[in-house]
Amino acid sequence: MANLNIKAAAQNTYDAIVIGSGISGGWAAKELCEKGLKTLVLEKGRMVQHIKDYPTVNNETWDYELRGAGTAEDHREHSVMSRIGWVGKDNLHFYASDIDNPYTEVKPFLWVRGHQVGGKSLVWGKQTYRWSKMDFEANGQDGHGIDWPIRYDDLEPWYTHVEKFAGISGEAMGLPQLPDSHFLPPMELNCVEQHLKQSIESNYENRYLIIGRVAHLTEPLNGRGKCQYRNRCSRGCPYGAYFSSNSVTIPAAEKTGNLTIRPYSVVESIIYDEEGGKASGVRVIDAETMEVMEFHSRIVFVNASALSSTAILLRSTSDRFPNGLGNDCGELGHNLMDHTYKVGAMGGIDGFDDKYYKGRRPNGIYIPRYWNIDARSKTDKFVRGFGFQGGAGRSNWGSGINNADFGADFKESLFKPGPWGMFITAFSECLPYHENKVYLNHEVKDKWGLPTLSVDAEFKQNELAQNKQAMEDAVEMLEKAGFKDILPFDNNSPMGHGIHEMGTARMGKDPKTSVLNKWNQVHGCTNVFVTDGACMTSNSCVNPSLTYMAITARAADHAVKELNRLNL
Repeated sequence: MANLNIKAAAQNTYDAIVIGSGISGGWAAKELCEKGLKTLVLEKGRMVQHIKDYPTVNNETWDYELRGAGTAEDHREHSVMSRIGWVGKDNLHFYASDIDNPYTEVKPFLWVRGHQVGGKSLVWGKQTYRWSKMDFEANGQDGHGIDWPIRYDDLEPWYTHVEKFAGISGEAMGLPQLPDSHFLPPMELNCVEQHLKQSIESNYENRYLIIGRVAHLTEPLNGRGKCQYRNRCSRGCPYGAYFSSNSVTIPAAEKTGNLTIRPYSVVESIIYDEEGGKASGVRVIDAETMEVMEFHSRIVFVNASALSSTAILLRSTSDRFPNGLGNDCGELGHNLMDHTYKVGAMGGIDGFDDKYYKGRRPNGIYIPRYWNIDARSKTDKFVRGFGFQGGAGRSNWGSGINNADFGADFKESLFKPGPWGMFITAFSECLPYHENKVYLNHEVKDKWGLPTLSVDAEFKQNELAQNKQAMEDAVEMLEKAGFKDILPFDNNSPMGHGIHEMGTARMGKDPKTSVLNKWNQVHGCTNVFVTDGACMTSNSCVNPSLTYMAITARAADHAVKELNRLNL
C-alpha cells in the first residue's frame, strides 16, 4: 500500500495567508494574528531574524576590500541597483538578484526588490507622511484617473493606529496639505537648515521647511531602543529604533502564537475555486527544491510589493478570470505610478564655519507641497504638485580625494570640517495613465520557470512641467537664503528610481474600472485583499509607506469582521 499523507490538506490549511513580509505584509500578519487568525506568511526569499541576521551592522568601510564598493560580479548580479548607485558590501545582501529575477524594460524602469523576510522594510527611507484630504479627492476633482472609493476621514483613525505602534517622530504644523501624525519628539534641524527655514518662511507666504517625519524612535517605545544617530539603517537596526517588519510587526505577530512564516516560497498563483466563487489558497514553488505545493486558507492578503503582487494576480487565471484574478475591468497591470526623483538644486553657504552638529542624523528636511493647494497657489502650468526633501552638512576628509596636495599639513587639514553645503530635491506626483503598464512576458522566465513582467511606463508632460518648476523654485529659494555656487540639477531619472511604484491593481467604486473595492477586496473574489502599493488609485507627492500601513490595518479589521459574519 502506498504511504499517503491523507492529512496533507489539513496540515497546509490556515485561517489566513499573507503573501509577502515587507511593510504591508508585516502589518497584515500582525493585525490578523492579534485578532486570532492562524496566519501563514509566505516569503519569496530567505529568513532574516532581527539582530541575528544583520551581519554588517557594526562594520567600518576599512573592514572591506575596495572599502565596501561592489565587485564586478556584484554589479552584474545587482545590475539595477548598480544603476541607482546605492549598493555596497554593507547592504548588498538585502537586495534581490536581478539575474534570478529578470524583467523587461520596454521603456527605462528601475525595479528595486528585496526578497527576504522583512522585504524592503529593512532598507526603506523611513520618511512617513499622511496623505491629505486633497490627495484622496484629486482624481475626482480634476478628472485624471478614477475617483478614490475612500476619503481621508476613512483612513484617519487607522493612521493613528499604526503611528502609535510604529513610532513616528516629527513636528506638528497644522497644514491642510500635510496632516499631522501622532508624533514622538522631532529630530533637530542643524544651523544651515534653520537658516534656510527662516529665509523661506519670511520670503514666501505658503512655504515651510520642517524636519522630516520619519519612522525612527526618538524615545524608547514598546521595548525598542531610540535612534543612536549612526545612519547605518540599510544594514538593519539592532536597536529596533527604525520601523521594520523584523523589529516591530513580525515580533508582535509571533507573540500571539498564531504566526507561521515560510521563507523560500515563490508564489505561482492564487487558487480560485470555481464552484465556491472565491479563492481557496495559494500555489507555491519551493525556491530551493522547486517542489510545487498548495496552502489553503479562508482569506488571502496579497502584499508582495506593487508589481510583484500584480504579477501574481495576472498569473492567477481560471475559467472565471481568464485574464488574471480580478481583471474583469481590464485595468490589472495598468496605471503604474512613481514619484519623479533627483530634480532640484544644491549650493554652499558662508558664515557658519564655527558651527557643527552631533552624530549622523538619519533624516533630512521636508518642504511640503505649496502649488495647487488653494486659489492663491493655483497654476495653469500643471496639476497636482511636489514637495522637497534634502539636508545640509559639512564636507569631511573625502574632500581630499583627487587632491594634488600632500604632506603633514595636508593630512592635518583633512581632520577639519569643510564648508557647508545644502541640497533640496523634489518628489513630484505622477498622474495615473492607463498606458503606463506592466504585463506578463511568457518569453522571458525567471529562475523558477515563471513568466516575468515587461514594464512599459514613463513620466509625461505634467510630471516634466512639475520638475521644471521644482528646479526653478529650488534655485530661487537657495538664492534668497544667500547660498552661493548654486547648481540646478535634473538627472532625468526614469520611473522606478523613486522606489515608490504604485498602482496596477487600483481601488475604485466601479468593478468596470477598478480591480479592488473600498475595502481592498478583489471585485468578484472578495476573500482576496491587496493592500500594498498595487492598490493605489493616485500617488500624491509624499512617501506612501505610512498609507500602506493604515490601509492594511483597516482592511485586516474588515476582513476579520466579515469572517465572523460568515460573509467570506
